[in-house]
Amino acid sequence: MSLSTIQRYYDRVLEAIAAALMAIVTLIIVAGFVFRWAGQSLSWYDEVASISLCWLTYYAAALAALRGAHIGFPGLVNALPANLRVAATLLASAITISFFAILAGTGIMVEQVLGSDTLVSLPQVSLRITQSVIPIGAILFVLAELIRLPDLLREAHRGPLVDKEIQEALESAAEALAEEEKARHA
Repeated sequence: MSLSTIQRYYDRVLEAIAAALMAIVTLIIVAGFVFRWAGQSLSWYDEVASISLCWLTYYAAALAALRGAHIGFPGLVNALPANLRVAATLLASAITISFFAILAGTGIMVEQVLGSDTLVSLPQVSLRITQSVIPIGAILFVLAELIRLPDLLREAHRGPLVDKEIQEALESAAEALAEEEKARHA
């Protein structure tokens, strides 16, 4: 199985998880609003909504990392000669991977400290389950970085790095101009 196939499947899995979590967060918020409006506030709403939002954030961050959508410094990297561009790319990836590896290790330590603690509003739900998103999300982020690294290095060797946001903005502007031109000639 090629790396691009793995990347495509990983992207689909992360996207499905993020979409499901977004739907869950939305349902929790709507339910909380409806019940509060009806005068029957849910005791667990605030706690579960905030935890769900954290889960969405971690999984969506891994998806963003896989797609290269996180904040970066392509202008700085592009100003460097090719050999330094590659070194800067490797250094940035090494720092990112190291940070998330440390976060995963720390998350695992937190899991051990929590023991049998539970949510305040739902004592049947262990805090270990809710906080497991920290090491899991960090590991997913590291995997995303490792999967993207060969493409980043190829891009750094080839020439200036592509800023995804600028590329999307330029493509969107080109489409708008083409539609405007078509409307003028119609």
